Amino acid sequence: MANTAQARKRARQSVTRREHNFALRTQFRTAIKKVLKAVQAGDKEVAKTEFVSAQSTIDKIARKGIFHKNKAARHKSKLSAKIKAMA
Repeated sequence: MANTAQARKRARQSVTRREHNFALRTQFRTAIKKVLKAVQAGDKEVAKTEFVSAQSTIDKIARKGIFHKNKAARHKSKLSAKIKAMA
C-alpha cells in the first residue's frame, strides 16, 4: 500500500491510465476485426473504407505509445496486403 501522498496519487493515476489504455486497445482490436470481416465478406469498397478508419485508430494508438510504432506498421501492412489480395 502507498505510504506517501505522492505514492497514493500515482496509484490513482495508474488506475485511470490503465482503464484508458485498455479502452484504446479495445478500439484497436475492433478496428482490425471490422476490416477483416469486410475482407472475408469479399466487399472491397467497405474493406477500404474500414481500413482508412482503422489506420487512423492504429496511428493514434502508436502515437500515444500504447503500442510500438513497428507493431502498428506491421498491422497496417498486413491489412493492406489482405485488401490488395482481394483483386
